[in-house]
Amino acid sequence: MPLTEPACKAAHCPEGKPYKRHADAGGLYLEVTKTGAKLWRWKYRAGGKEKRLALGAYPKVSLKDARRARDEARALLDSGADPGEARQDAKRARLASSDLAFEKVARAWWEHWRATKAERHAGYVIARLEADAFPAFGEKPVNELTAPAFVRLAKSIEERGAADIARRVLQTCGQVMRYAVAHGLTDRNPVADVKPGDVLRARRQVNFARIELSELPELLRRIEGYTGSPFTRLGLKLMALTFVRTGELIGARWQEFDLTAAQWRIPAERTKSRREHLVPLAPQAIEVLRTLQAVHGNDPVRCTGAALLFPGERKRSTPMSNNTMLKALERMGYKGRMTGHGFRGVASTALNEMGYRPDVIEAQLAHVEENRVRAAYNHARYAAERVALMKDWANYCDAVRQGGAVIPLRAGAASFAA
Repeated sequence: MPLTEPACKAAHCPEGKPYKRHADAGGLYLEVTKTGAKLWRWKYRAGGKEKRLALGAYPKVSLKDARRARDEARALLDSGADPGEARQDAKRARLASSDLAFEKVARAWWEHWRATKAERHAGYVIARLEADAFPAFGEKPVNELTAPAFVRLAKSIEERGAADIARRVLQTCGQVMRYAVAHGLTDRNPVADVKPGDVLRARRQVNFARIELSELPELLRRIEGYTGSPFTRLGLKLMALTFVRTGELIGARWQEFDLTAAQWRIPAERTKSRREHLVPLAPQAIEVLRTLQAVHGNDPVRCTGAALLFPGERKRSTPMSNNTMLKALERMGYKGRMTGHGFRGVASTALNEMGYRPDVIEAQLAHVEENRVRAAYNHARYAAERVALMKDWANYCDAVRQGGAVIPLRAGAASFAA
């Protein structure tokens, strides 16, 4: 028998029972708890499952209002939507627009964080969040997120075969949550409780592929005879002579070079250490750059200012792909054996054998010096040694490419160590 207002007022829960349900009609009922609370519920089925939708508390929500709410929910169900899920979607939409939503906090963190980062790296970080974190819990308030939510996200990324991305996304989420704590949006950072090694499979350290030093002469000869794009051939030659990182090479612009002073100054925003890196240019490197200018037709527009040394094939305003040199090495027979980064390792091995001090080699490799004061001091202190180092390296490459013997310990290098 349907409920009436007097019946609703008189409804109670029998002593010793946790609750009592008083049925109305069409699945609507009034649930009275042992504490005296009277709650409207509507029972329905969706997706083959029995569900319940809360419609408010009596007497704030009257019998008439409860029936109206039931009818509206029924109409939504008849249209093919799940009323419960529709309510959750609406709630998530409200939260997403709030200042506490993870996505909103993450974007605020990113704008703050990106100021000192390379544009490409910053774009990669926000893209990872947009692809994985935001769909998972972007609309949820940061003060309601727990460690298991971040663990589930990381493991779901790992399961699709992207273990490295899983670790990076977890790390980035930790930075976002730390930012949220610092700005009073939540009391703690749950990601701080999670160590990647505790939830993700251990990964084997994989070094960049590189040939042995004894194989360098043949590689240099193959580069010299490469019949592909002249930009690629000259890029590989400059890479071998300067052993900079691939991204630093393909993003190089003419304004960074002073051919008269024989210097290449890679600006801080393009280096891994976020500090300007000086590359002394040996005569062989200057020759490569002059040849590159000729390939550009000695056009002032293409050989000065912000113009790229190695523009893309389809769009000159964007750099050559970082896969271009890798593919060229593969065509020369070095697939899986050599990468652009591999020149750094080969040069390091040779220069150590030539007698250069490790600190000077590390400085020229632009490896990060933790102590910034010491780093600045060493930058100036090693300047002369680095000029000599780069000339020796270029002479070494010329000698072995032409079939000469490997250069032994250099007297000059030994004298620097004294």
